[in-house]
Amino acid sequence: MPRYTYHCEACRVRFTVQMSYSEYGQREISCPRCGSKRVRRVPSRIRVLRSEGEYLEALADPGRLAAIDEDPRALGKMMREMSSALGEDPGPEFKEVVDRLEKGQSPEEIEASLPSGEE
Repeated sequence: MPRYTYHCEACRVRFTVQMSYSEYGQREISCPRCGSKRVRRVPSRIRVLRSEGEYLEALADPGRLAAIDEDPRALGKMMREMSSALGEDPGPEFKEVVDRLEKGQSPEEIEASLPSGEE
């Protein structure tokens, strides 16, 4: 059965009600906390499915790319999102680099700490 989220205008609590499609609009809803019938339905989030190409294109938005030059955390976040979008396991070395970027370490510091032969 579907779940519907409501907001009580009396006590401001948010709650969920499970009911069938046939009950929706027929059943009287009241707040489980205060009993008020002054409730309004909160619309559910809408999800839009995008192709892998559209998703990667959105990740490569020039507005986002400008931040990666100045903020290692933004670079790490973008790298993690792109890796996740590709659906492949990049390996422990990649994960370590991304973790260090997300903690604020610069790419130059990370590169300098790598053993020789790994770049």
